[in-house]
Amino acid sequence: MTQTGPQEEPAEPSSTPEDTTAPAEQPVSASSALTSDATTAALVDALEGLRARLGALRLPLEVPGAAHAREDLARATDQLDDYLLPRLRAERAPLLAVVGGSTGAGKSTLVNSLLGEQVTTPGVLRPTTRSPVLVHHPLDARWFGADRVLPGLARVATHGGSTEASPDHDGAGARTRTLRLVPSANLPQGLALLDAPDVDSVEEANRELAGQLLGAADLWLFVTTAARYADAVPWELLTAAASRRAQVALVLDRVDPGTEEVAADLRRLMTEHGLGEASLFVVPETGAVGEERMIDGLLPESAVSELATWLSGVGGDPDSRARVITATRDGVVDDLVRRTNALADAADAQQAADARLRGAVERHHREALRQVEAATSDGALLRGEVLARWQDFIGTGEFFRSLEAGVGKVRDALGRFFRGRPKEAPHVEQAIAHGLESVLLDGAEQAAERTYADWRDDVAGSALLDGLELSRTAPNLRAEVAEAIRGWQGDVLALVREQGEGRRGTARVLSFGVNALGVSLMVLVFASTAGLTGLEIGIAGGTAVAAQKLLEAVFGDDAVRRLAAQAKERLTARVDTVLRGQAARYTAQLDALGADRADGRRLRDAAQDVAEAARTERSGRERPADGLTRPWSGGLLRGAGTFRPPTGPDGVPRVPGTLAGRDTGATASGEEPRRPFWKRWRRKDRA
Repeated sequence: MTQTGPQEEPAEPSSTPEDTTAPAEQPVSASSALTSDATTAALVDALEGLRARLGALRLPLEVPGAAHAREDLARATDQLDDYLLPRLRAERAPLLAVVGGSTGAGKSTLVNSLLGEQVTTPGVLRPTTRSPVLVHHPLDARWFGADRVLPGLARVATHGGSTEASPDHDGAGARTRTLRLVPSANLPQGLALLDAPDVDSVEEANRELAGQLLGAADLWLFVTTAARYADAVPWELLTAAASRRAQVALVLDRVDPGTEEVAADLRRLMTEHGLGEASLFVVPETGAVGEERMIDGLLPESAVSELATWLSGVGGDPDSRARVITATRDGVVDDLVRRTNALADAADAQQAADARLRGAVERHHREALRQVEAATSDGALLRGEVLARWQDFIGTGEFFRSLEAGVGKVRDALGRFFRGRPKEAPHVEQAIAHGLESVLLDGAEQAAERTYADWRDDVAGSALLDGLELSRTAPNLRAEVAEAIRGWQGDVLALVREQGEGRRGTARVLSFGVNALGVSLMVLVFASTAGLTGLEIGIAGGTAVAAQKLLEAVFGDDAVRRLAAQAKERLTARVDTVLRGQAARYTAQLDALGADRADGRRLRDAAQDVAEAARTERSGRERPADGLTRPWSGGLLRGAGTFRPPTGPDGVPRVPGTLAGRDTGATASGEEPRRPFWKRWRRKDRA
């Protein structure tokens, strides 16, 4: 049943209608979903775009600086994969302090002594640390159990003395790199220590892994000794760290009494290498601190107390931890932009080298094509065997007298002529094939020799020639050339047949002399350019004149010009195909490497996007309140708090100038210089 009632009148339209259309939703990136801050998400998006560009970059040609550029490329991708992207996606993750340094510096012993337990195994045999050990607070285990940091390393978890190991080998049987995770309640929550292999290990794989781990650190804790502190290899890494403003602290281990001046000299080297602001800690040789000696493989607390106090404060205090992480992260971003612009120059160099090598190939094979075209157009082929066979074919003056009798009579005489001559045409055709083959092989051989010479003299090309037979033409070239010439001669005969189709006046002649007309057309091609030379040019005793007169008597002037041009074009195409095949032996080496796809412009654009996103992210940061740091969370490292730093004029504790921190002596104005945040101590430590 339908109900009826008064209908509502439509409302009058408003003079200012409201737009009720919902705003279009902006696409949500994966970074936005994982990162609450919009500017940080934009930075992650820009870095992921850069990572894609770097992942596609190939630097295969041995141009000057290519080896260094490849190392830079590997470092850049490691920085993104192992540190920067994981850190930005998980800003609250614990601070990762990587303990690295020279061979035999005592890194493992130092880590164990700071924790008060044996978590990593030191040894006298080198190299000792093969699988890096990452020590974390038990409540921080989830930060490191997955691939948030160092995703390329398989995890091996240690719980209460037992070990849960992932396979030591991959599916192919190759040994995999592993990261051993060890929980320790003796570590402040929010701080993790990673014992890395020696940076100067005798094993290349260990050296590479050490560099990779140091690149993934929020904080470097670099350990050296009084005997090794001036070694070159560690300073290469430390200088690189300074260039990207990484947060670094140095530990001078095993310092004998009476050699304290070593610390001063190390401080001098630090200043010279851009690390004047870095902290320096001195650990005395065992037994040099009173009567204390190593017990159960651990250094005395007094030997590590200064470092333990500082490291506990940096890692346990949220503000200090955030500032270290942010400072290192910003330095890595800026270094990555610089590195990418340098890689863009390297990509341009690859493109230029690729174009240069391809240019040599094209230039010499194009010259070979011109050489063949000239030899098949200026009558050079109409000598020797070709001339002899052609003269045998056309006979003596009887043929020329018939040409002078008029076109009508010539057509009548051609049938009689061709009936007696077809057996001679193949001889002419074979002579032409032999002549063409010699010209084409000679051109190809010269192109190969000149291309090889140019590549050999080019640093990028010479590296591609090893083990390849590219100084000469391919062994099968003669057979390929013979096939191409037979194909062209077949083209010529096909042109003759096509021209005579449907014309009764020539059909009868063609039935007797297709081969004869074909060889006549070949001769005409070799005697002139596209048939444009006239009867006034007589080559090899009227050879071209005879061929042209014979063809004109059958097809007419215009048709002969067209046939000659078409035959010439098809010959050029066949020769070009052969030469391109020879050139491809060289260009295939470049195609396989893909250096022509290196795009420096796009790399620069990606680096610019990262730089702009980083500026935006930094400008929007909240400035933390300055002042003393809050108490650290979690536990304390062994010996932390037992070291009491001396106080400054204002009563605030500070670190001695020759040890932790920079030189804190008074400035020229007599004012105490500003101390870095990690050197500000808790209120309870005040004198």
